[in-house]
Parts: sequence; structure tokens; C-alpha cells
Amino acid sequence: MGVTVLPDLGTEILIPVCAIIGIGFSIFQWMLVSKVKLTSGSAASNNSGGSGKNGHGDYLIEEEEGINDHNTVLKCAEIQNAISEAASGRSTLMPTGWEWYFLPPIVFLEFFLDLQITDGSRALLLTSCFLGEWLAMKYTSSFWRGHILDCATSFLYTEYQYVGIFMVAFAILIFVFLGSVKGFSTKSQPCTYEPLKFCKPALATAAFSTIAFVLGAVTSVISGFLGMKIATYANARTTLEARKGVGKAFITAFRSGAVMGFLLAANGLLVLYIAINLFKLYYGDDWEGLFEAITGYGLGGSSMALFGRVGGGIYTKAADVGADLVGKVEMNIPEDDPRNPAVIADNVGDNVGDIAGMGSDLFGSYAESSCAALVVASISSFGINHEFTPMLYPLIVSSVGIIVCLLTTLFATDFFEIKAVNEIEPALKNQLIISTVLMTIGIAIVSWVALPSSFTIFNFGTQKVVKNWQLFLCVAVGLWAGLIIGFVTEYYTSNAYSPVQDVADSCRTGAATNVIFGLALGYKSVIIPIFAIAVSIFVSFSFAAIDNAGGIAEMAGMSHRIRERTDALDAAGNTTAAIGKGFAIGSAALVSLALFGAFVSRASISNVDVLTPKVFIGLIVGAMLPYWFSAMTMKSVGSAALKMVEEVRRQFKTIPGLLEGTAKPDYATCVKISTDASIKEMIPPGALVMLTPLIVGIFFGVETLSGVLAGALVSGVQVAISASNTGGAWDNAKKYIEAGVSEHAMSLGPKGSDPHKAAVIGDTIGDPLKDTSGPSLNILIKLMAVESLVFAPFFATHGGLLFKIF
Repeated sequence: MGVTVLPDLGTEILIPVCAIIGIGFSIFQWMLVSKVKLTSGSAASNNSGGSGKNGHGDYLIEEEEGINDHNTVLKCAEIQNAISEAASGRSTLMPTGWEWYFLPPIVFLEFFLDLQITDGSRALLLTSCFLGEWLAMKYTSSFWRGHILDCATSFLYTEYQYVGIFMVAFAILIFVFLGSVKGFSTKSQPCTYEPLKFCKPALATAAFSTIAFVLGAVTSVISGFLGMKIATYANARTTLEARKGVGKAFITAFRSGAVMGFLLAANGLLVLYIAINLFKLYYGDDWEGLFEAITGYGLGGSSMALFGRVGGGIYTKAADVGADLVGKVEMNIPEDDPRNPAVIADNVGDNVGDIAGMGSDLFGSYAESSCAALVVASISSFGINHEFTPMLYPLIVSSVGIIVCLLTTLFATDFFEIKAVNEIEPALKNQLIISTVLMTIGIAIVSWVALPSSFTIFNFGTQKVVKNWQLFLCVAVGLWAGLIIGFVTEYYTSNAYSPVQDVADSCRTGAATNVIFGLALGYKSVIIPIFAIAVSIFVSFSFAAIDNAGGIAEMAGMSHRIRERTDALDAAGNTTAAIGKGFAIGSAALVSLALFGAFVSRASISNVDVLTPKVFIGLIVGAMLPYWFSAMTMKSVGSAALKMVEEVRRQFKTIPGLLEGTAKPDYATCVKISTDASIKEMIPPGALVMLTPLIVGIFFGVETLSGVLAGALVSGVQVAISASNTGGAWDNAKKYIEAGVSEHAMSLGPKGSDPHKAAVIGDTIGDPLKDTSGPSLNILIKLMAVESLVFAPFFATHGGLLFKIF
């Protein structure tokens, strides 16, 4: 219906170039992080000299406080020699007494470097002053691998075994179900939306959907792996920089996060763009079939993210609850103390859930949102008229987003300086504001150059005429709705504001009032995000009829001020993680709505009437599913945590000298408890999500399935927001008391006081809410929708068996 300013050749150049720029920028940030050398404190100080970035000199905090850093390095060197010699068979040199305080960091880093496991919040804490020398002469013995390392290796190996089996089985299922739609015919068939034209056979769609599914699944797993690798690499460097000042630690942490973010976004964009062009070689002008097959890419990405989130969440929270309740509350020892038997499982598990799970989740979110927008576009004038540039409008927006985020990153690392702890959260908030403003400008430009002045969008059997400025408003409204959700999430989860401070204050009278206040906060935090999502949906449908698409620092005996600095990053990281989860949940609602619309169109449903019994029973069952899923994941964490608490108590009671630090705990048993629990317990929730659309579609039909999707969407979004914000608030209420940065906070502390113990209990209750059930629910919402979309032709042809019989 019109021409675009940006030619097709420009699109073919722009998208891969932006993706390559994103990958190149991530490598550049990696190189900058690598400049932080893992050397002893004195060496680091002498080598750098002068005034450092962000107004901090390069002298170390140990030197500032008169601590002999050289002695610490010598002690660590002795331990390294002891480990090497013991591993060579000279067991008389095994570390004893105080030396065990320095051993866990070495085990941790060997553990992490071999398995690429790290933590979302503690990732910035896991290092010590002596690890540079150890990394330079990294031993290759099997002594420790034969104990703790083998337990962790078996976790990842077993998890990927299960995931691999699922991937193969589900890929076969996709091919069989979709191929049977037309009896595995290899003949061309009339197109669904253009009956006068012929499209590729259903068997081809089945084959290419299967390929796309496997491609998405593999990319999702790689995304999680890369995330762990990157964060692991930054752990030591961030804590070393914290010895020089919070500003330097912030820059190192932020740059390492940018490496992961840009790498995932750019890789996801590039892989999807290449897949589209390769599929296009076969499909030619059959864009309807092409983009139906591409939806398998989103299904593969989300299915892997679900298992990563659930499995990692169960692992980490089982260890976290055991470590906190027994170690901090009962034994009154610090967090990440090496005397705690669950400390290794705690740190490793956090990393599996927060980094690997988040990496896969980020990729899954991008893949699903892109696939949803592409499917909607393919049945509109873009696809019907084979307009390449407008068709790839979602990918062009993503490409511009990479450039915008690149510029935004520079504001945090180069244009502005972080000189104090209280400047961290404002700097992160500025990132949201700057990126939103710049992205709005970018979307306006893209909408002008990549869209014709007017076009049509498929709307329940009709083509609605839309202007390019209307589509711009739809995307912009969704963008600003995300900013609002981010600000609301920050307000309700940051200890800089009254809601979290009120939760902390409620700890004066014990854990019960803390729990009550925390639950109330979570429920209340749902209100504004839901209104923001509702307004965004209304505007989108009105205009375009669519949806807008410090552990090791403490263990190594480093200064308490370093721990304070890394704790500040940790608290800011908790808030940032909560904001990220808020974005993910909000986008899940909008993406699921787009996928729902595409499913209704692809399944040839003319009207979704909630007064129809078929639809209403699906609606009420779908609304129940998030509660069923949450119950399964919460109980899984509780069961594993129960075993962990009993094991940690047993070791403190039966191992002489453990509390005094003269004997070492049995880390391996705690690791095994978390490993066994996560592998066993991740299967039922995953099966619930993956099998529900299949069972409903086959036995009850597409009308009932549409009700299930709508019910799960409406219910799941609100449960997810509440769970994530409640857990985040409890966590930061605890940190508010521990930090003691205000007179009010000091009145509730110090660590070990009754209010602090009540806060720890609230934190442990909130852990599975914010790190297991809450983040997994947004995957549930999207995954059920994209799975229904992929299998829609099969359900429309062969589904509803019970209604056909009765």
C-alpha cells in the first residue's frame, strides 16, 4: 500500500551489521574487564598508581586501614602449595585449622571455572586477594574434583541429559503432529489467508518448525552457558576493584553485565535473521508458511528457559534457605562463612538460577516476542504483498535497540562517575530513563523509514488500515509502560524507599509481622503495573488492532569495608534483578497476548466468547494453573530445604571443631542434596506447562484452549509480580538492617539482633518466591501461548476429541 524510505537492501545490511556491532561491543567490554588483573594487592597498587577512575585512588583499602596485605597473600600461597602437594599424594600437607578459612575460595573458583557457574547477586562478591596467582598456576589435579567438583559437574551433566532427551522427544512430537495435519502429504496446499494461492505442504512446515525448535533450544542453552562464563570471569575482578572504591567495582560489574546483555541480544537477533533467510530459500514467496515455521524458534528458547529457571531456582533456594536459617539465625555466623556446610551449594546454586536461568529467559523472551510480531505481520499486508522491510520491522527495532543500549551504557561507565554507595541505584535508574528516551526517538525514526505511510493488519478475519504513526504509538506506549513497571518495581523493592523500610521496621515485633507486611507489599505492588499493561493494550488495539510487541571477600579475611561495598552492589543488584523480572513479566503479558491473537487466527477461531461453556471452563482452569505451578515449585524448594537444614544441623552437632574453624564441613553432601532435588523436582512443573496445551487442545479443542491461555495470562501476571516483589522486598529489608546506613536501620540492627533474625526469616520465605516461582511464571505464560500457536493447525484439525464423542 506504499513504499518505504529504507530499501530492502538497506534492511539486509542494517540488521546483521547492528548485531555484529553488539557482539563487537560486548567483546570490547570484555577486554576492558580483563584489564583488571588478578594480582596481589600490593602489586596492583604499585602497577597502577595515581588517581583512578571515578575519583578513587588505586591504593587498597587494606593499606588504608593498615592491614598487611602481603601476609594474606603468603598465607594463600601456603594453602595453594598444600593443595597441590596433597593432590600429588602428600596428604600430610593437607590444610588444617585457620587454613580452611582460605580454602573455600579456591574450591569455589575451581568449581566455577570448570563449570562456568555464577550468581546473579553474589557473582560480584566471589573472589579474593590471592586468586590472581592461583589462576596463573591453576592446578590440574583431580583431588577436589573427586569430591565437591564431581557433585556439581554431575548436576549440569544430568540436567543437560534430561533437557537433551526432552528436546529430542518434543522435536519428534512437533514433526509428527504437524505433519499429520494433511496426512504427511508432500503436495502444495491452498494458503490459509489467500486461498487462490498455493503454499508449501504441511509436511514442510512440520520439518522446518522442528528445525527451528531445535535451533531455539540450543541457542537458549548456549545463552545460559555464556552468561555463567561471563559473570564467573567478572567475580574476582569486581571484588578486587571494590578494594579501591565502589566506583571502580560498579564499572567492572556493569561492564561485565553489558557483555552478557549485548552478546545475548545480538546473538539472538543474528541467529533469527539467518534462520529466516535460510528458510526463505525453500519457502520463496510462501511467507505464511515461513513465519509459521519460525515460531518453533521461540518455543525452543522458552522451553529450555523453563527448565533452567525451575531447576536452577530449586537448587539455589534449597541451599540458600538451609545456609541462612541454620548459619545466620541459629549459629549466628556471617553469610558465606566457610564453616557453613551449605555455603558452596548456596553460591553455586544461586549462579545456576540467576545467571544461567536468566540468560535463557532473556533469549526466550526475545525469541517469542519477535516470533509473535512476525506471525502477526505475515498475515497482514506486509506478508501478503511480500514487503521485506516492513515485514522485518520487529528485527529492525531490535537492531536499533542494540545501538541505543550501546550509547546508554557509556553514560554509566564513561560519562558519569560513581563516587559513593548511594549513587549506585540512581545511576541504574538513569539507565532506564536514558534508554527509554533514546529508544523512543529510535522507534520514531524506524517507523518512518521502515514502514509505508499506510498498511493493513489482520484483525479477526478483516484487514484494518493502519498508519505508520499509529504503529509507532503502539510500540512507544509499550516502551513507556515498561519504564513505569520498572519504576514501580524499584519503589517497592529498593531499601531506599518507605515500603521496604516499613517491612524492615515490622521486624521489631518478629517474623510474623514481617511476613504480613511483605505479603501486603507484594499485593499492592501489582496495581500500577496492571494498569500500565491495560492502558498499553487498549491503546495498541485502538490504533492498530495488535499488541505491542561478597561471599569470598568475607571468607578470605578481607576488610569489612570491602564487604560493605560489595553488599551495596549486591543490594542494588537485587533491585535491578527485581526490575528486570518486572520487565520480563510485563513483556510476558504483552507477548502472550500477541501470541494469543496469532493462535486464534491460525486456529481459525472466529470469536472467543467467555459465556460459551467450552471457553469458560478453560478460562477458570487456566487461571488455576499459575497457582498449581507455584505450589509445585514452592513445595520442591521446601522439601529440599528441609533436608538441607537437617544436614547442616547434623554437621554442626557431629563434627568436632567445625564452629571453631578447626575442622572442615562436608560440602559435598549439601551439594548433592541440592543437585538431586533440582534434577528430580524440575520435571513435574515442566511437564505441567508443556503437557497442558497438548492435553487441552487434543481432548477439548481450540475454543477451550483459548480460554486456558486467557485465564493463565490474567492470573499468572499478577501472581508473578506479587511473588517477585514480595521476595525482593524481604531480601532488601534484611540488607537494610545489615547495612545500618541510617539511624532507623541502626536501631533495628546489628546482625544477629532479633529484628535481623526476623528479617532473615522473611528473606528465606521470599527466596523461592522471587527466584523460583515468580520468574518461572512469566515463562509459563509465554510458553503455553507459543506452544499452542505452533500446534494450532493440529488442534484445529484433530482436536476436541471428547466433544466430538459426546
